[in-house]
Amino acid sequence: MPLSKRDQAHIDRRLVATLTEACETAKVEILGFCWLTHEIDYDRFPSSLRVIWVFDTQANKDQALASGQGERMLELTANALSEADVLVSPVSAHVQFDSEEACQRANGGNWQQRLSRPLTSKTSSPQPRKGSPRR
Repeated sequence: MPLSKRDQAHIDRRLVATLTEACETAKVEILGFCWLTHEIDYDRFPSSLRVIWVFDTQANKDQALASGQGERMLELTANALSEADVLVSPVSAHVQFDSEEACQRANGGNWQQRLSRPLTSKTSSPQPRKGSPRR
């Protein structure tokens, strides 16, 4: 049964609140991280949920992922989704990392156009380190 508009709004309010908290934490902890957003197609919820973490430059994004900060962002995302009562597994399948620089280069800075593309295997997702639990 499809979610009512009221239920969709309630879910979105919870997600905005919890993801905002994750974003503010990451801004303090992770060099070059700027903002995040989320997208949902409620006809395919929760499988359609996508959380996009955006860095200022491609170099800062690459450095953060290479240094294990991707795991921290997955942890922050998992906590935010849990607090919002949104269950997806694995969380990493719903997370994407991007940069302002890449959007400017490929889409002329048009985030609406850039975010309209589907989540693909080309998406940058951190690989779990040996011994770390899969989120």
